[in-house]
Amino acid sequence: MTDANTQIAETVKAHDVVLFMKGTKSMPQCGFSSRVAGVLNFMGVEFTDVNVLADESLRQGIKDYSDWPTIPQLYVKGEFVGGCDIITEMTLSGELDTLLETNGVAYDKAAADKIREANA
Repeated sequence: MTDANTQIAETVKAHDVVLFMKGTKSMPQCGFSSRVAGVLNFMGVEFTDVNVLADESLRQGIKDYSDWPTIPQLYVKGEFVGGCDIITEMTLSGELDTLLETNGVAYDKAAADKIREANA
């Protein structure tokens, strides 16, 4: 395993929810990262953010680790969930709620419902 691969594996195993993103959850540096971080923040999900812009080996390493070409990437309980489009679809369909509930991750159900109502 490469150093980046080891660091990524340790991070996704150590935290229930991890978002590999461009920027940070308080200051996203791309629209896609901003959208996913915004959904998680609005829903009250506690998550660890990893700024791939701070380390080029992480930026490429996360793509290799997941075999997924784009950033952001969301992991729940060590499992890769998807990028911006997938998380958006899962939020609107209620699948993200189910995934969080199944994995024992706390979130604000009313906030999730508000997102769906606003996008109906």
